[in-house]
Amino acid sequence: MTQVNDRPDTIHVETLVIGAGPTGLGAATRLDQLGRPFLIVDASPTPGGLASTDITDEGFYFDVGGHVIFSHYAYFDDAIDRALPNEDDWKTHERVSYVRSAGRWVTYPYQNNVSQLPLDLRVKCIDGLLAAAEERTRTPHVKPVTFDEWIVRNMGEGIADAFMRPYNFKVWGLQTTKMQCKWLGERVAAPNVRVAVRNALTMQTAPSWGPNATFRFPTRDGTGGIWTAVASKLPTKNFRLGREGSVDTVDAEKKTVIFADGRKVKYEHLVSSMALDGFLERLDGGADGKATVEKMKVAANEGLVYSNTIIIGIGIRGERPERIGDKCWLYFPEDDAPFYRATIFSNYSPYNVPSTEAKLPTLQKADPSLPFDKEAKSGPYWSLMMEVCQSDDKPVDLESLVKETIKGAVATELMLPGDEIVSLYERRFDHGYPTPSLGRDAALEQILPVLKDKFGIHSRGRFGSWRYEAGNQDHSFMLGVEAVDNALFGTPEMTLFETDWVNGRRNTERRLK
Repeated sequence: MTQVNDRPDTIHVETLVIGAGPTGLGAATRLDQLGRPFLIVDASPTPGGLASTDITDEGFYFDVGGHVIFSHYAYFDDAIDRALPNEDDWKTHERVSYVRSAGRWVTYPYQNNVSQLPLDLRVKCIDGLLAAAEERTRTPHVKPVTFDEWIVRNMGEGIADAFMRPYNFKVWGLQTTKMQCKWLGERVAAPNVRVAVRNALTMQTAPSWGPNATFRFPTRDGTGGIWTAVASKLPTKNFRLGREGSVDTVDAEKKTVIFADGRKVKYEHLVSSMALDGFLERLDGGADGKATVEKMKVAANEGLVYSNTIIIGIGIRGERPERIGDKCWLYFPEDDAPFYRATIFSNYSPYNVPSTEAKLPTLQKADPSLPFDKEAKSGPYWSLMMEVCQSDDKPVDLESLVKETIKGAVATELMLPGDEIVSLYERRFDHGYPTPSLGRDAALEQILPVLKDKFGIHSRGRFGSWRYEAGNQDHSFMLGVEAVDNALFGTPEMTLFETDWVNGRRNTERRLK
């Protein structure tokens, strides 16, 4: 099988990979390791997808979401360590995370640290925990169906109302009663009632929980720097990015992809990380597959739900405040701020902000009514990165969002009124979170197997396979790796179909070394 990339009208390739985010780069890395011919395409001019990083004119770096590196796979570690091999390429952090609740910083996970709440709210939460434990004892065979049922059954009404319901609506833009609970796995900590009660009495703090209690972050260039480095280990001639990589039509019958510039690529195997709903709109099933494609579109329209993500970055002059300290990311369930999460992005790496010597003018004070000196001055600098959800059920006033975000940062004591803002960043992503809605799994069962079995297409990735629980960077990368092995050798795809099993162990079956 031959492959060329010198602008002929049609080229032939064994495997075509659509998307140069973590999933596409995982597929390409595996194909390169196996010595198999491939082409990877993306409408974006640079690799990284939803794990990319932007830099403002002032020199502040902001990821396109709250990304950190923790891993279940030796192969994934091999890939990123090969890309960034030096000790000073990485910073390692212990997670310091809090929930802003009732005017206090409550240590995450909230459900194990209600001891830090005001007494009246603490009593409601503990009473709810005990009532939930009694209900589980009375009805041991009852299995929750919705996320809301899971919350109440495991945490009780107190924690549900104080944190879980409002926070998750701010994240997903969908009420917890409309979400399923099969996706939870290691994503949400079920509370230990004995520990929660003991801590509430002794006023102690529960330890960190979860796979990201310790995490890595690249020293330079943000999360996007990981993926540009991973891409740099692959042959340049195997990439087609920008307009040349923008997919117009996928002709499944002829196994041909037509691009926006009119050129075509014929393939034997197709791995796509394009958002599943958008991919189906571009899919031409031919005469025999037309009805099948229409059925898949209906299933996607009825069962696949997503939210948009808006990132707001704020660059601030001054030493990092003592009240901020070494905090990593923070959760905001209440309505005094539009964002559901804030990251102290300058804490991840000193290179995420300009050098102290850089002279920048002040754009405004955090309280915009306060006067300020417009003359450019030197630093030091620190930065905040906020995430806001937008959905059909949760509209956002985009024109006032930055202003409301700054106002919320002051209301929650992330900033003080007199703080000098020197940089503002805003970016909206049409697909931010693939929502685990009640109809998701039924829709996916009508789409993913059909794409693979009838059309020979592996749709994988955060939005390619639409399973949030298999959507971290390590999962996404390995979805691409495993899709290639399945397409070429019939190897089972464990990350997609056995996510809980994968997350419960260290996966060392594949190595890149």
